[in-house]
Amino acid sequence: MKKFDNFVSHLNVLERAKDEDINNEFIVSGIIDKFSIQFELGWKVLKELLKYEGNSVANTGSPREILKAAYFVYDFIDEDTWLSMLKSRNDMTHIYDKKAAEDLVKIILKEYIPCFQKMKENVLKQYGTVLDSL
Repeated sequence: MKKFDNFVSHLNVLERAKDEDINNEFIVSGIIDKFSIQFELGWKVLKELLKYEGNSVANTGSPREILKAAYFVYDFIDEDTWLSMLKSRNDMTHIYDKKAAEDLVKIILKEYIPCFQKMKENVLKQYGTVLDSL
């Protein structure tokens, strides 16, 4: 699945954020931008997997509905964390404060990246070679 391949590729880049200087505003901005892309890819991968599983919620375009449905289907989805990511992604456009941006980066590093990693591992484990045909 092309979306999952992109999800993995972008995650490989985002995982390097822990090694960067989060006191540098360009780095902070880049991490936040990468998180936004990663989140978009994540919920869209979940949408495709739900569609593959025959879940009718996958026909909606709503990230919130996709995340809620994925929580019930997949034991590796932490609903609270994914909904927090959705809120963070939606609030990002209103971050004008350096401290707020740095706080978001800390959450990305501590909570969101591990959540993306967990999803990657479990999707590979559960779907394996089927991913190529999706």
